[in-house]
Amino acid sequence: MLFGSSGIRRKFDQTLVDTALKVGSVLAAHSSDCIIGMDTRTTSPLLAHLVVAGIMGNGGTAHVAGIVPTPTVAFNTRTAKAGCMITASHNPEEYNGLKLFNPDGSSFTLAQQAEMETLLQTPHWADWQHQGTLQTFDAITPHKNTILDMIDIKPDLSVVVDCGNGAGCTLTPSLLADAGAKTTCINCDTSGHFARPSEPLKEHLVYIGEMVKKTQSACAVVHDGDADRMMAFDNCGRYIDGDHLLMLFTHYLDAKKVVTTIDASMIIEGIAEVRRTPVGDSYVSEELLKWGDFGGEPSGAWIFPKISLCPDGPYAAALFCEIASEWDVASELDAMPTYPVLRESFVYENAREIVSSLGASSPTDGIRVADENGWYLIRASGTEPKIRITAEGKTLVKAKEMLSMGRNRIQQGKTA
Repeated sequence: MLFGSSGIRRKFDQTLVDTALKVGSVLAAHSSDCIIGMDTRTTSPLLAHLVVAGIMGNGGTAHVAGIVPTPTVAFNTRTAKAGCMITASHNPEEYNGLKLFNPDGSSFTLAQQAEMETLLQTPHWADWQHQGTLQTFDAITPHKNTILDMIDIKPDLSVVVDCGNGAGCTLTPSLLADAGAKTTCINCDTSGHFARPSEPLKEHLVYIGEMVKKTQSACAVVHDGDADRMMAFDNCGRYIDGDHLLMLFTHYLDAKKVVTTIDASMIIEGIAEVRRTPVGDSYVSEELLKWGDFGGEPSGAWIFPKISLCPDGPYAAALFCEIASEWDVASELDAMPTYPVLRESFVYENAREIVSSLGASSPTDGIRVADENGWYLIRASGTEPKIRITAEGKTLVKAKEMLSMGRNRIQQGKTA
């Protein structure tokens, strides 16, 4: 199975190289013109060239955008038949992969992924008279201009921006500056190497809070490697967890119908009608095709259907800055309820087999056990050899109890 919870992703190897060429060929067979972008990893240019070669080799037109955020590719796919982003998102530098998009910015659905995996077994090539073409184009400007038309940041807002040396460097700093914010940029060069772990977790960003205080900024915004994720700090320099960012966006947008994942906190049900999906932004995106005003997951993937059905980190960063210019974000967060949420992960090379042995119909969807005061979720990562446990309780004691139950369940699976 090539596709995980967010596209094709693996450590860079011959299989990934071969897959990139085949994906280009299959895309051209069904989508005559395709948008191609890439993140800053050292292996991304090679994989992008291979996808382009596959598209051209089957008679298609490849529109090459260069280094751009994933949501920029998704946004611009409305002008083509399909989009392909070369990225491993928040994974370490030795990983890479491919994300595929429809014209509305949504990720390929499960049905499309299954069809793609079948077609990749027999890629097609055009004869010498029907080879395709390559075109370069500016993907950043239309995406940036659309966001600028949609947000309103009050003048002279000070914000710390950390792009983690990823693709967000090509958009978010200039976007916020053009919107009138005063930016202090950290890790905003496309060096090809990450100065910090790419996933925007609190423990990877210990320096940001002090930067907010030192620069007297109103907030900070942070991206992962391809800028489909955005996490943030408030005006007190405090990291905002994903569940409360989900609440903040929902409240500010006055969203009535919210799609989120099964690992999100119970607190969101207090302010909106909620539908839950398996973990993975592609599942949230697919549900938003049918229902909902706004969607997201605690990992930092925020989907705003009015711009596209792809998680849009630069748009989320700009919207958060708009909120920070109008509200005292720290006070808003302090007024929100909080249920203790605990998360752990364990490295197992056979993670999927263990979770399947526990009774999960899909190891990456996992199993969720709940009672009226809490729940736990055990799932295999869709991108790494890990088992993740998330537990929530109305009290810390209950959350710890649910987490312990999850650990014990994994041990049973290991010995089964």
